[in-house]
Amino acid sequence: MYTYRKSYVPYVSPFDPCPPIRVKTYETPVQLYLGFQPPNLPQFSPKEALYKGTLWPALFVPYEGKDRGGESEE
Repeated sequence: MYTYRKSYVPYVSPFDPCPPIRVKTYETPVQLYLGFQPPNLPQFSPKEALYKGTLWPALFVPYEGKDRGGESEE
């Protein structure tokens, strides 16, 4: 199973004046793992699609911020 949230460890300079962020995270879109769009994919209504940001429920993933249950930054 692919994970939508990825992380990496950036270079931390000894001369950096700010406290370093040791692990940075980002989210990847669902369509990277879909490969192709299957025919007859169900669709949201036009109004609901505007709220969700996509026409297809298969491509909708709500953003889970760190303050709402996402991975914690250490």
